[in-house]
Amino acid sequence: MLHDPNRVYVFDTTLRDGEQVPGCQLTTPEKIEIARELETLGVDIIEAGFPVSSPGDFQSVVEISKAVSAPTVCALTRANKGDIDSAVEALKYAKHPRIHTGIGSSDQHILHKFNSTREEILQRAVDAVKYAKKSVEDIEFYAEDAGRADVVFLAQMVEAVIAAGATVVNIPDTNGYCLPDQYGAKIKFLKENVKNIDKAIISVHCHNDLGLATANAIAGLQNGARQIEGTINGIGERAGNTSIEEVVMILKVHQTLGLHTNINSKNFYELSRMVSAQMRMPVQPNKAIVGANAFAHSSGIHQDGFLKNRENYEIIKPEDVGFPSASIVLTARSGRHALKFHLERLGHTFDKDELSEVYQRFLILADGKLDINDDDLQGLVAARMVKN
Repeated sequence: MLHDPNRVYVFDTTLRDGEQVPGCQLTTPEKIEIARELETLGVDIIEAGFPVSSPGDFQSVVEISKAVSAPTVCALTRANKGDIDSAVEALKYAKHPRIHTGIGSSDQHILHKFNSTREEILQRAVDAVKYAKKSVEDIEFYAEDAGRADVVFLAQMVEAVIAAGATVVNIPDTNGYCLPDQYGAKIKFLKENVKNIDKAIISVHCHNDLGLATANAIAGLQNGARQIEGTINGIGERAGNTSIEEVVMILKVHQTLGLHTNINSKNFYELSRMVSAQMRMPVQPNKAIVGANAFAHSSGIHQDGFLKNRENYEIIKPEDVGFPSASIVLTARSGRHALKFHLERLGHTFDKDELSEVYQRFLILADGKLDINDDDLQGLVAARMVKN
């Protein structure tokens, strides 16, 4: 397979895995609006839905296929002919269609979900890929619960589905179980032990049950995976999925990894807000990259260092992710430098002694008021003028 060995493909599943969050269901027009923004962002693959699951999901895949032209449009299926037939039909208008089919790979799933054997599951996996390949060239296979699967059997499954025609093999940590070194080692084992692995791209699909989704995705990329699956804001079932904005910015900041994406990161902030609003799912203020406090500085020591040189406390520029601007938040923890910055912004200049006097009044006010705004600062200045 010919592709840039350092290019990481971004597979967005906000509209499929992300939409499985209770209360976050979207209408087809809402999905189309997000899909178009994902295209502008530069994602390579949009997983548009699970067509056989409902008429609404089927229609969403149809309409998203019509609405976007650059990204691959992907439809999810289980490893059976009915699911695959539904996906093929839903993708008929897609310029670049992909079927995402798969089955459980861990003994836990094989025994307790499918009541089956490794041999039967392997055959079902191969049959599904071959059947899908008759209708669509681009086939991604997911080995569900690969995070807990026996690595030798997983390698056997991956080799078999690539031989059957899979172009991408997805190694999901479905339950967010793995530690980064474990997950990275699993990807490395596949790279080194699957003889036809050069015929497919390895994809990482991590869940955040232990807060390790992003770390695991990066570990996978460091060990040879070249597609990352995730969602905007990290939304998804249970504790969520890998956050696309986090992975993309990690690769930008840590250029020594030598990996890159085609994402226009300046679109992250607005898209984050759109997804949050349409899914009625607030973004926690301390969320990395897109949270309201991601570029807010309130500690006096941090504020002083930031005002001297922003790189003292910022490894990402707010404008690189479309964030309005960094903010110096005034609290009782703020120092003189931050107060001076805001007073000068409002047109008030004081010498050192005058500033100290205003600062003491500021601290009294800040101890009793959580949110210090411009009106409060103007009041402090006015009170000093009256006193003098």
